[in-house]
Amino acid sequence: MKPQQLPRVPLFSSGPCAKRPGWGPAVLSDAALGRSHRSKIGKAKLGDVIDRSRKILGIPDDYRIGIVPASDTGAVEMVLWSMLGARGVDMLAWESFGAGWVTDVTKQLKLDDVRVLEAPYGELVDLAEVDFSRDVVFTWNGTTSGVRVPNGDWIPAGREGLAICDATSAAFAMDLPWDKLDVVTWSWQKVLGGEAAHGMLVLSPRAVERLESYTPPWPMPKLFRMTKGGKLNEGIFKGETINTPSMLAVEDALDTLAWAEEIGGLDGLKARCNANLAAIERWAEASGWVGFLATDKAIRSCTSICLSIVDPAFRSLSDEEQAAAAKKIATLVEAEGAGYDIAGYRDAPPGLRIWGGATVDTSDIEALLPWLDWAWGEVKSELAKAA
Repeated sequence: MKPQQLPRVPLFSSGPCAKRPGWGPAVLSDAALGRSHRSKIGKAKLGDVIDRSRKILGIPDDYRIGIVPASDTGAVEMVLWSMLGARGVDMLAWESFGAGWVTDVTKQLKLDDVRVLEAPYGELVDLAEVDFSRDVVFTWNGTTSGVRVPNGDWIPAGREGLAICDATSAAFAMDLPWDKLDVVTWSWQKVLGGEAAHGMLVLSPRAVERLESYTPPWPMPKLFRMTKGGKLNEGIFKGETINTPSMLAVEDALDTLAWAEEIGGLDGLKARCNANLAAIERWAEASGWVGFLATDKAIRSCTSICLSIVDPAFRSLSDEEQAAAAKKIATLVEAEGAGYDIAGYRDAPPGLRIWGGATVDTSDIEALLPWLDWAWGEVKSELAKAA
């Protein structure tokens, strides 16, 4: 039977993600539009984003926090181009974004001493094999695979290299052990449901020391330069961004940070994400036709929740047929207005992906799930008729 109840907010995209509950354009009325981002009010608002992010996430006082261009991707690229090459590097990849950083390092920077540790979608590399006498680059949470590292216990306190972490779909949703991380990046568009194009970059004192003691042998684009005269450009980490930011997006970020504070800070944000995952886990256990790409609960993401279809009728299909069937489920649900952007990532095994970040209400997740049952029933019926 086709369900009757629709989600109040049927937005489940993994980026840009749903706005926080109660959001409306009126919350942007105080934006510093038409003002220079270097004016007193502009710098104050940018600095407020930094200060509130530090407080909510518990970032140490001696870590720098900067707002940089080009979203999380820009933040990661700045780090790869500015810091790598001083020593060998271990590149960890278990989904598309980690694989993208591998490509940058091996085919663009063309570093000589690169060791790549890879795992297929749904699995995690053997963290015991990681060598922290080298620099290490990894994603905390794989947005396209639904796999996250379980904790920071595998990162030694006395590491020689830098721990460089792309945390774009983990920040504000999961605990990040700051003493184990030297570089952390994210964007406003994920767990905060903010607007895209701006990235956040956190540097430990060890990362700052690398920037001030090492000069890469390749030309450095202006947008990537974080030092002047061999010293850190401190302005970047006080709200003086490298290029002109959108003050409308800045106001939006401030609104969501204020909302995060109202619901209990990081603990409140994590609780919402974990409740979303728990709702889907209960449903999946009872459904009989769906499972998780990450079968190990210890490494299962609570934000980018990636589902696999385990029904024998689906498993018997060819790869191309599976991809078409999974896409048909997403298409049927979207046509009913019950859930948008829930198709699995294009490079991942055929399945579904539901964003469970903090701005998504669990009640909307629970309203979506019967529509998935209905859509799979429709697709399975079509498969039976075709057979």
